[in-house]
Amino acid sequence: MKTSSKRLPGLEYLNLDRAKDIFYQLSAAQLVEAALQRKEGVLAETGALAIDTGEFTGRSPKDRFIVDDDITHDTVWWGEINIKFDSAKFDALLLKVTDYLSEREIFVRDSSACANEKYRIDIRVITENAYQNLFVHHLFRRPEVVNAATQPEWTVIAAPGFMADPAIDGTRQHNFSILNFSRKIVLIGGTGYTGEIKKGIFSVLNFVLPHEKQVLPMHCSANTGIKGDTAIFFGLSGTGKTTLSADPDRSLIGDDEHGWSDYTIFNFEGGCYAKCADLTPEKEPQIFSAIKFGALLENVNFIKGTREVNFSDIGKTENTRVAYPMYYVNNAVMPSLGASPKNIFFLTADAFGVLPPISKLTTAQAMYYFISGYTAKVAGTEAGINEPKTTFSACFGQAFLPLHPVVYARLLGTKLKEHHVNVWLVNTGWTGGPYGTGKRMKLQYTREMITAAINGELDHVHYQGHPVFNLKMPVSCPNVPDNILNPRNTWVDKDSYDEKANNLAMAFVKNFEQYVTHSTQEIINAAPYVTISV
Repeated sequence: MKTSSKRLPGLEYLNLDRAKDIFYQLSAAQLVEAALQRKEGVLAETGALAIDTGEFTGRSPKDRFIVDDDITHDTVWWGEINIKFDSAKFDALLLKVTDYLSEREIFVRDSSACANEKYRIDIRVITENAYQNLFVHHLFRRPEVVNAATQPEWTVIAAPGFMADPAIDGTRQHNFSILNFSRKIVLIGGTGYTGEIKKGIFSVLNFVLPHEKQVLPMHCSANTGIKGDTAIFFGLSGTGKTTLSADPDRSLIGDDEHGWSDYTIFNFEGGCYAKCADLTPEKEPQIFSAIKFGALLENVNFIKGTREVNFSDIGKTENTRVAYPMYYVNNAVMPSLGASPKNIFFLTADAFGVLPPISKLTTAQAMYYFISGYTAKVAGTEAGINEPKTTFSACFGQAFLPLHPVVYARLLGTKLKEHHVNVWLVNTGWTGGPYGTGKRMKLQYTREMITAAINGELDHVHYQGHPVFNLKMPVSCPNVPDNILNPRNTWVDKDSYDEKANNLAMAFVKNFEQYVTHSTQEIINAAPYVTISV
């Protein structure tokens, strides 16, 4: 439905009521049609809209800013993650962006975030392109009733065609994503990557919910069983978060962003934004079946001469994506709510082959490993480069944390104690040696261990302690060979294992040095031992 500016009140606060044309609250089908007419993309064989996001195929963390003002000055965790931006510069840049958009067609969508109505925030998203608005239709929540004349709580403006002048505008380069908590505006320019929109609002919630509501925002997936038992999965890219939470015997609450209030887990979003690299119907049936008309594919390649997506072709980017609404998932929980979790899983792909495939954490250890947010990535694919690289991302989402990580960890610790939650560290990485020597942990075994933990089958087995990381490792697990449960047993060269374990322990300790002054002694004492005796 096309709406002229004269028939759409409510944009005066941005001076955008004078835009050339305003398309308000279009359906998914209308947005696909508009994107095709504007040559923003093409239809894939499955009917999904396939577009390229241009110069940027991922977020640009060094170009993400927060306005330094009375609200943020003494609360934000300033540094390389949260870069200060001058308030006056923001006002001037906002005016330039709205002037730019006022000469163009714009797409406006009123939506919201947070499935728990008590914490819902209303959001208006204004985009330069139709495909961006289709993304917003999928990823944010779709209210049944909207009122264009009502000013929303938060506004997101995304203008990929606008290029900033760093010397004048105060940005690092021509692209930017700026959060202003006083004006409640997320201003994005110079990039067509849709993830900037989604993560802008996630960053807003990461500030507002713990700071004002005592709700823990989490970068995690969540599912629930037939008895209403909720499980949460934290993990960085490549650890299996999406794969392991997509359990056919359990219902999906959400795949990426959630809040934990007093007694409820709730999804922030209305859809999924899944990676597509090497996607197959066997590995990811839920995602594969969701790639149909209405879905938005980003930066994929087609098999030559066809419109069939080649998911193994990552020539444009490894970060190929698909966005789709939650109702495209057959076993999704609607509305996206669940009870407080019974089990929480920290997933790590330890390419050093050191960490146990599953271990049970104390509350202090849970806080420590939550702050650490560890995984390991293979350094590269060139010949002779086999050494993995440690990666630490606080709270498994450091790039989106406006507050100090310890703030979130303490809130997590409080909730763990209050609700008596089991927390598990799960290594989906290597066993029998590091990358290049050992083998990747079988997905079948990881699934069996997680199922056993959820079903309470690990509650009464014997445990042994890890000599370096002081982790409780079960000595048996249904349908899993006993010998793999202690990683040292799987190495031929035990001395090499001890050396690797000690090296990884030192990496943990060194990384945690930046958090020591804000942490309690209980958290600090949960660190691994740097030296061991064999």
